[in-house]
Amino acid sequence: MLLIAGLGNPGKQYEKTRHNMGFDVVDELIDRHEIPQAGIAHKALYGKGIIGGEKVIVEKPLTYMNLSGESVREFIDYYKMDPETEMIVIYDDIDLEPGQIRIRKKGSAGGHNGIKNIIAQLGTQNFYRIKVGVGAKPKGWDLADYVLGRFSSKEREVVDAAIQDAVDAVEMIIEKGIDAAMNHYNGSGKKKKEE
Repeated sequence: MLLIAGLGNPGKQYEKTRHNMGFDVVDELIDRHEIPQAGIAHKALYGKGIIGGEKVIVEKPLTYMNLSGESVREFIDYYKMDPETEMIVIYDDIDLEPGQIRIRKKGSAGGHNGIKNIIAQLGTQNFYRIKVGVGAKPKGWDLADYVLGRFSSKEREVVDAAIQDAVDAVEMIIEKGIDAAMNHYNGSGKKKKEE
């Protein structure tokens, strides 16, 4: 069984914001694979289904971003999963341009509070993750204001394409392994081409 956690903030006011890329990818995953909603448990909205022949749990923590690890840890503990091999976390990254995704097997939080909390709760930074680019904050902007803001309509188009890429990447990790997905998506060929 695999846990797929998309990070974001619950509530209408946060929908489609930069910080909710994880929620957006999980929503698309649910739609594409027709994963039924199982309700609310372990501080998350979640569903159970099958992707690529594997049983999966998809979750959107309802704790707000900074406490995402509480929900993730409860799922890991309850289902006795190994977070280092049976979990994928999907979240926004300001170090990637909108439209880019990057896959990692492990790493630091890189200043992302949701990931920081997951690492603190699980006691490891060795877990699979898919980062979805939202672009760097403009000079002089407050980081919180920026990540809680929304994309321009032009940016939204490339971000929507990146959400599809991230869903494809989840499928590839499940079906072909993390290394195959990293080789496919982290290469220069997948970078957004400048017009």
